[in-house]
Amino acid sequence: MAINPYDRKDWALENVLVIFGVLFIAATCKKIPLSRISYTLVFIFLCLHVLGAHYTYALTPYDEWFQVVFGFSLDESMGFGRNHYDRMIHLVYGLLLAYPMRELFIRVADVKGFWGYFLPLVITISSSAIYELLEWGAAEVFGGDLGIAYLGTQGDVWDAHKDMALASLGALIAMIITALINVNLQRDFAREWNDSLKVKWRQPMGEDEILRMWKHKKKITDK
Repeated sequence: MAINPYDRKDWALENVLVIFGVLFIAATCKKIPLSRISYTLVFIFLCLHVLGAHYTYALTPYDEWFQVVFGFSLDESMGFGRNHYDRMIHLVYGLLLAYPMRELFIRVADVKGFWGYFLPLVITISSSAIYELLEWGAAEVFGGDLGIAYLGTQGDVWDAHKDMALASLGALIAMIITALINVNLQRDFAREWNDSLKVKWRQPMGEDEILRMWKHKKKITDK
């Protein structure tokens, strides 16, 4: 996909985060080994992304490919008035990456029950918002055709909102599917879910905890 892309500058800009992501996976694969399912989901997402980066998302000829395989236009049959490849990628971002996020939370933070499904959804929503802000910033910095190509709104003023909504929907679907599988296979699913929502620390926190730590530090200093 790096060979003769449609727009070399846009291709480079689109793949900056991919490079960091791949380096992170390579650096942590031994200390935080994920399942084959997670690595496969990440790989599929990256393949779809680099395909869009090669053509630029707004010009990816998915409808032409669809017509070759099925003999009719997907865009025409669905009434699409724009190229929706970018929207699909945002959807599959949540659909494919929410499970690896969940696995990361379980392995590193030892989350259980409700939080194992809720936190991947939250991270998907927040990371989607951060990405939209980065897109906006890059478009402002680079401007011109490169900024327009990278932003990829195709004239839709609600493009960022729709992208974030689709990523959230994808993550929600992924977590619902994961939960349904676990409901059927995990014997202690209900108990773990209920335990995860119980209060574990009843001592005062906030200003009381700050005062306690300050007194403890002062006592150690005085000694």
